[in-house]
Amino acid sequence: MYETKDYIKIAQQTPKMVLQIFDSQLSGLKKQDLNEQREKYGSNKINYQRKTPLSLQFLQAFVTPFTIVLAILGLISFCTDYLWTAPADRDLMGTIIISVMVLASGTMTLIQSVKSNNAADKLQSMVKVKADVYRDGYLQEVSLDDIVVGDIVKLAAGDMIPADLRLLQTRDLFISQAALTGESYPVEKLADYTGGSNEDVTDYQTLAFMGSNVVSGTAVGLVIAVGSETRFGQVTQSITNNKPTPTNFDLGISQTSWLLIRFMAVMAPIVCILNGLTKGDWAQALLFALSTAVGLTPEMLPMIVTTNLVRGALKMSKSGTIVKNVNSIQNFGAMDILCTDKTGTLTQDKIILEYHYNVDHQEEDRILKYAYLNSRFQTGLKNLMDKAVIKAADSELSINDEQYEKIDELPFDFSRRRMSTIVKEENGEVQMITKGAIEEMLSVSSQVLAKGKTEALTAAWKDRILEQVADLNQDGLRVLGLAIKTNPQPSIGNELSINDESEMIFLGYLAFLDPPKSTAQKAIQALNDHGTKVKIITGDSLPVTQAVCRNIGFDAKNVLTGSQMSELASDELAKVVEENNVFVKVSPEQKAEIVQTLRNNGHVVGFLGDGINDAPSLKTADVGISVDTAVDIAKQSASIVLLQKDLMILEQGVVSGRQTFGNIMKYIKATCSSNFGNVFSVLCASAFLPFLPMQPMQLLLLNLIYDLSCLSIPWDNMDQEYLRVPRKWEAKSISSFMKDFGPTSSVFDITTYLAMYFLICPAVIGAAFGATSGPERQQFIQLFNSGWFVESLWTQTLVLHVLRTEKIPFIQSRASGVVTLVTSIALLFGSVLPFTGLGKSLQLTALPVSFWFLLVVTCVAYIMLVTVVKRWYIKKTGALL
Repeated sequence: MYETKDYIKIAQQTPKMVLQIFDSQLSGLKKQDLNEQREKYGSNKINYQRKTPLSLQFLQAFVTPFTIVLAILGLISFCTDYLWTAPADRDLMGTIIISVMVLASGTMTLIQSVKSNNAADKLQSMVKVKADVYRDGYLQEVSLDDIVVGDIVKLAAGDMIPADLRLLQTRDLFISQAALTGESYPVEKLADYTGGSNEDVTDYQTLAFMGSNVVSGTAVGLVIAVGSETRFGQVTQSITNNKPTPTNFDLGISQTSWLLIRFMAVMAPIVCILNGLTKGDWAQALLFALSTAVGLTPEMLPMIVTTNLVRGALKMSKSGTIVKNVNSIQNFGAMDILCTDKTGTLTQDKIILEYHYNVDHQEEDRILKYAYLNSRFQTGLKNLMDKAVIKAADSELSINDEQYEKIDELPFDFSRRRMSTIVKEENGEVQMITKGAIEEMLSVSSQVLAKGKTEALTAAWKDRILEQVADLNQDGLRVLGLAIKTNPQPSIGNELSINDESEMIFLGYLAFLDPPKSTAQKAIQALNDHGTKVKIITGDSLPVTQAVCRNIGFDAKNVLTGSQMSELASDELAKVVEENNVFVKVSPEQKAEIVQTLRNNGHVVGFLGDGINDAPSLKTADVGISVDTAVDIAKQSASIVLLQKDLMILEQGVVSGRQTFGNIMKYIKATCSSNFGNVFSVLCASAFLPFLPMQPMQLLLLNLIYDLSCLSIPWDNMDQEYLRVPRKWEAKSISSFMKDFGPTSSVFDITTYLAMYFLICPAVIGAAFGATSGPERQQFIQLFNSGWFVESLWTQTLVLHVLRTEKIPFIQSRASGVVTLVTSIALLFGSVLPFTGLGKSLQLTALPVSFWFLLVVTCVAYIMLVTVVKRWYIKKTGALL
């Protein structure tokens, strides 16, 4: 592992010496040397999140409050029914049943945990970040994981630094080291050590570190450390045990869990005291109170939440949406504003060079020739417009690259918005060829080439050029200016710099067309129909943006420019971002400011971007969305990556996110309310019944059957009406839901108590409870327990079908086939159980025909009452889930 002194030593060596130290060369390593380097220095992999060992996953699956209580009950059952019992009366059935319950619960949790981790790893692996590396003398694109110490890496604007590097060649290189140092401004890096005061190793200009990214310029660097040996890797390893900042989703789960714990802490002691005082058996009362506490807690919550999220992520991946962080699905579904650039999203991202005009508004081959030389020989960030220029020149001109020699280049950056290539022509003349945004090109030009002659670039000429450009913009064409400087001489030092982009001759301009997507209008309408407003934020000009908006039917009347925005106070901006839906000529910092202001206004904001200048906004948004073809820093900053840059795919992802979130809320709200109702019923029974309404083991089994049936919820569907509105996690709504719906089940639990105690049980036994004793009394209790066991299972399961939709259940909205099948099996199993030997071992007994009539009436009345309460609740709160 490198220490600081090792980095300093390498930073101070010459590039030639560093190559010798690492036994490398500018042409790169040979393929046969890669394995040796990897074995010697390690691989370029960092575990950003320490994986949970299988042994710990096993413990987490089996050591839960639910399984601990079951284990205690199992131990007591073993002692009382076998160990402390006469040989003739020994019975292990109860112990076996409890053991099966522990194994079933723990094994399913463990399997789901392992599957979830594997699925998350698989999704992460689908998003690849690559680097340009010289090997065997050729420039190749390789995965970051394949990079080894000694590799020669080529860097350009937008690239992530793939490992710790000693820079060998640089050209106007500026790197953002915010991930390591927290500095918001890029720092300049150089190939040659110049001395000076350096407080930290990151201050050395000859070193570039993993975790940072290239803002502008180009470079070639030697890999000196990889993976966990890098500075970034060491920092990452030191904080892997620290918990990440909780998301809104994490906070919602935590708040819900603590809500249930508070209920449990209050209810369990009350149940224990009531039963102890009324029944006199404090040991039995304690066991029953523990079982009640478990019954109040949805033990399967972590597993069902994880299953929902992972299934949602896998489903979204099939439609072209890769979820890097599954918890971001909730924010994806809650997103009510999407901020996006227009290029490639609203347009086809297939830019063609439509015109190459001189200032006399005539097409001229010389303009295309110089544009080609600029695009062909530059090695920085080669965008779609460069490719369009090269393609047009290949078809219209006959240029021999060997007749030109590249001398130098001044890479593009977002502050000057232009780039220059310096080439030597066959006649010996050196030309600095610069292209960029019109305003910036006019600002560095002093002359104009008109009708084959140069003349001063007067204000009149500028107005004329800007007028011609405006006309092209109105037609939806993006325009770049082109200028040259013959035999440029460095004004500072021995090399040309951006200071030499001055006193240039303006030649003309290049007009590009990026046709709008045929699906753009449909996609925006689909997002609007689902409650997600689209706002366009672009660095392009107003006329071009308005033309694109016009072609796709997007209302661009309310437009704010970057210059107007810079004059607004924060309170004014908070109002303006709501009123405007198009923002043009904005800087990267202004993009992020718009996103943050919308968030401060209470919106859940998504940002779709793929460029270097989009990285701040991707990190600022609630959910950052990028595309697989984006620059490295954009993909790393995003939590969701689209395999295609298409709003239709995004709209499908939003719907999937809401469906996933809705299914989670179904389980939480329905289960919490029914469990709360059961506990409330237990309190009533404990106060008035002379015996327990259900045995501890019966109560635990009831809870397990219901929770296992709920494992089908991730495969349920959601009503279309639910999917049309963004949804946020609100933990306080769960408490309200429990209080409003829980007592409805208690109403019918109490009627079941009364019917069983005063009518059905006396009719079957032949006497009232008070008149029974011995085996008759035990039979009375078992019959009562069996009746409430079956009735509780039916009402608890049916309410899941009622509360899964705002519509009339079974008629206007039906659960998916999977949910219907699984819950039906659960009801059938619970209903048949009292008639079996297994049921007998659980102290359940066969139920008479009269009970089943009572059950039908109870279920119908219960569904009707819950439907009425549901309508009242929706009217009160505006939504059910």
